[in-house]
Amino acid sequence: MYITPKSGLFLVCSCISAIAAVGSIFELSYGQPDLGVQTTAIILAVSIPLTVIFFFAAVRDTKANIK
Repeated sequence: MYITPKSGLFLVCSCISAIAAVGSIFELSYGQPDLGVQTTAIILAVSIPLTVIFFFAAVRDTKANIK
């Protein structure tokens, strides 16, 4: 098994931030976000890079543990 707990945590964080990004897109496209346009746009702007960063961190950690 190559995945470590740290890699798993990175993947969970990546999934959560991806879900936040998709939810923000749906909220903004609907027209009246529950948290307001500005807050939802900030969540979207932060969650997209976090998704990529966490995903690549998980891949890098997994590759580092392959022997």
